[in-house]
Amino acid sequence: MPNTIKNRIGLIATVKTVAILFMACQDNYKRVGEEAATNIYPEGIAKNFTLTYTETIKELNNQDSSASRVIAVLKGPLYENYENLSFKHQIFPEGLLVDFYDDDNKKSIIKADYGIVYSDTNLIDLQGNVVLESHDGKKLEAPQLYWDRGDNWIFTEATFKYTNPEDGTIMDGEGMDFNRDFTFFNAHKTYGLMTISEEE
Repeated sequence: MPNTIKNRIGLIATVKTVAILFMACQDNYKRVGEEAATNIYPEGIAKNFTLTYTETIKELNNQDSSASRVIAVLKGPLYENYENLSFKHQIFPEGLLVDFYDDDNKKSIIKADYGIVYSDTNLIDLQGNVVLESHDGKKLEAPQLYWDRGDNWIFTEATFKYTNPEDGTIMDGEGMDFNRDFTFFNAHKTYGLMTISEEE
């Protein structure tokens, strides 16, 4: 048998042997926990940011111009935008502070240690030392609050403390829902000092 044929047969045998070895060394290790998790990166990050939300006083046509007013100012040390995912959301992992302004330019505030905005549902989840204080001094403190931006409705099933300096009310409880201005307030379970005014 000529040497070239022997060399070809030897080369083919070597290639087949190496291929079999590579297939035999396949990784069958099942990854779990953090090792199995895929890395998720935000679309954008902002640090020490201030966002100002405005609205026009009247509806505009194509080439109109009009004065606008500030309706909210959002501040925080860190913002992460995950709008690039199928489950769109935005995170404020180091807390946030929001100043709200009503039609008379009176300011109310809300602050929390952590916040997440679910973009598709318009729901905001605020967690950790959540404080909501209205312009007239009414104050709500809770470990967690949900805010439905579409209906301007706030609710929780957690414990809360509500203080109203106008009538001296201090109310503790569990679970409640209310509108942002505290003009409607529905507490599920309460205990503490409450003042109820009767209409004549």
